[in-house]
Amino acid sequence: MKFNTIVWEDEKIKIIDQTQLPEVEKIIELDNVEKVIEAIKELRVRGAPLIGITAAYGAVVAAKELIGIHIPDIELYKKLFFEKIDKILNSRPTAVNLKNCLDIVKNKFNEVVAISIENPINLVKQQVYENLLYVAKKLHEEDEKICESIGIHGNKLINNNDTILTHCNAGSLATTAWGTALSVIYKAFEDGKKIKVYSDETRPLLQGSRLTAYELLKKGIDVTTICDNMAGFLMKQKKIDKIIVGADRICLNGDFANKIGTYSLAVLAKAHHIPFFVAAPYTTFDKNIKKGEQIPIEFRSPDEIKRFKGFQLAPENVNVYNPAFDVTQSKYVTAFITESGIIYPPYKTNIKKYLKERGIIT
Repeated sequence: MKFNTIVWEDEKIKIIDQTQLPEVEKIIELDNVEKVIEAIKELRVRGAPLIGITAAYGAVVAAKELIGIHIPDIELYKKLFFEKIDKILNSRPTAVNLKNCLDIVKNKFNEVVAISIENPINLVKQQVYENLLYVAKKLHEEDEKICESIGIHGNKLINNNDTILTHCNAGSLATTAWGTALSVIYKAFEDGKKIKVYSDETRPLLQGSRLTAYELLKKGIDVTTICDNMAGFLMKQKKIDKIIVGADRICLNGDFANKIGTYSLAVLAKAHHIPFFVAAPYTTFDKNIKKGEQIPIEFRSPDEIKRFKGFQLAPENVNVYNPAFDVTQSKYVTAFITESGIIYPPYKTNIKKYLKERGIIT
């Protein structure tokens, strides 16, 4: 029930170009830092967990680039490396997995440099490259395992004949293999449960219709795509049993950021007494942010709303407001589905307990 969305092969990153889906399943190669940044910015690779893993491999690419450059001393080497890392870090501001994975990479870089400080700089550069590649591969393997665990725990919440609504794409295409929200659906399907899924199309870039519907159909799961503004009517008709979404950043109090339109679904779910679940790994929790108002929100180009794949959808001179994410307060969340189990309210207490168990906070 999984397929891999990213591989490290021939000393370069290979990904599915998600901007080409569902028409073409095209593999592209990212063999320099600028290509990594462009792929993240232009959503060729997307989804908080997958962005984080791509960034980790991007740091390996950065280390490889510096092997081929004459650098006279270690201080300049460190400066050049961190300049590249900062560029990757700034490619998208909302998904905290990007920062979390790069923090792990930077810690390993500093550790290797400190140990190898007396070695010739060419040897240091090679040691950095090899160690960062090891770290990126471990993060990659971990993401696959924890996303599968999210599905295993979430499956316990799914009943036979449930109809589930999901938003955007929190599936295999958003992670290295299983997904987060869709991992729950995949495990329920594997378990023999008869389920039906509604995928919001997710304007303006249609990740729900282009990506979620694509991968669910590929795996033989009953899926129906709807326009975003139809969700409330389906709830009123009692066609939805549960809502499961992913997340790009979760605060210590349980407020979370996810694709624009998630907040509307959460409010509608509460009004219609429908359980609303958020599926995410520990890398999506931000230990440094207490509440949703502190989450930085990415604003994207007006062109994403005014046109799509060459078609003009709005007047050229119309004003456009295009936040990529919104923030949903914890009061709308029934539970968080994590790799360690289900987190129920009170969130301030139970999220801290979970993060302590994971060793994220003390």
